[in-house]
Amino acid sequence: MDNHTDNQPHAAAPKGVGRWWQRGQTPDYRFSLANERTFLAWIRTALACLAGAVGIDQFAPSLGPQQVRTGLAVLLSVMAATLGIMAYRRWAASELAMRTGASLPQTPLLMMMALFVAGIALALAFLILMS
Repeated sequence: MDNHTDNQPHAAAPKGVGRWWQRGQTPDYRFSLANERTFLAWIRTALACLAGAVGIDQFAPSLGPQQVRTGLAVLLSVMAATLGIMAYRRWAASELAMRTGASLPQTPLLMMMALFVAGIALALAFLILMS
């Protein structure tokens, strides 16, 4: 199945989207919507990191020293911000690849996120055991 529609006129780029929007051909809407769902999954993950940061900082006063809790909360907040930015960049790169018939982009962020979550989980497990 071809993921591009032929001879479809380009719509004006939505506000906030770069000129790349008008490159190539408009992809099948199902692929664009799948790309958008992936973007939203990254945003949900960023919100979960942010909620974890608030939870550790505000609702776990007996979970280790204040400096450690603050450090974990800051790390989670920075990861949330990074994921928010990278979610858009990944969405745009994937959309452009679909429009131009290029391969979908790869990102090291997947491995970095997996290692980050594992590290935070181990740190929290250690703090829980030490409390």
